[in-house]
Amino acid sequence: MKNTLLIFIRNPQLGKVKTRLAQTLGDEEALRIYQILLKKTRSAALACEAERYLFYSDFVDEQDDWAPAFFQKKIQHRGDLGARMESAFQQTFESGAKKVIIIGSDCPELSGETLQQAFDLLDTADFVLGPVPDGGYYLLGMKALESSVFHNIEWSTETVRAKTIEKILAVGKSYALLPILSDVDTEEDWRGLMIR
Repeated sequence: MKNTLLIFIRNPQLGKVKTRLAQTLGDEEALRIYQILLKKTRSAALACEAERYLFYSDFVDEQDDWAPAFFQKKIQHRGDLGARMESAFQQTFESGAKKVIIIGSDCPELSGETLQQAFDLLDTADFVLGPVPDGGYYLLGMKALESSVFHNIEWSTETVRAKTIEKILAVGKSYALLPILSDVDTEEDWRGLMIR
């Protein structure tokens, strides 16, 4: 299998997930919502044809709902988000992957169909991005490691996607965009999606 899906999650622990949600809803509700987001992410991942790597924030949990038969489990590299993503892409390409996409667990609208579309777009483009309304992205995919897209980016700001595209164009590569999907960071985001 040359399609590889990387999934970054936080270990679902009380007080350590969805901290912006927790500011207004409390830690327990934030954890409950995060569990819903994880379930939706897992369903989308299982609905596309790919080798799947699950990267935990702190420790590998062998007893959770991510079955080892479907997900190879790893721990995220240390450093900022860029360093962690770069390491995950590098490991995967070194193991022989041809098309690699990465997602987080904040985008409940993500589907297996969208993930498959991302892999298909890499047939003709060097990169694929899934935009979110706040200027970031819910998905990044590429056919070969290009480390520059992970360096000198102000993560969690409205400039992330624009800066990433700027770096792609600077090395003479092409990119394609997926449909815009919403992610969940705040209570307002959550209520807007009306997920229950």
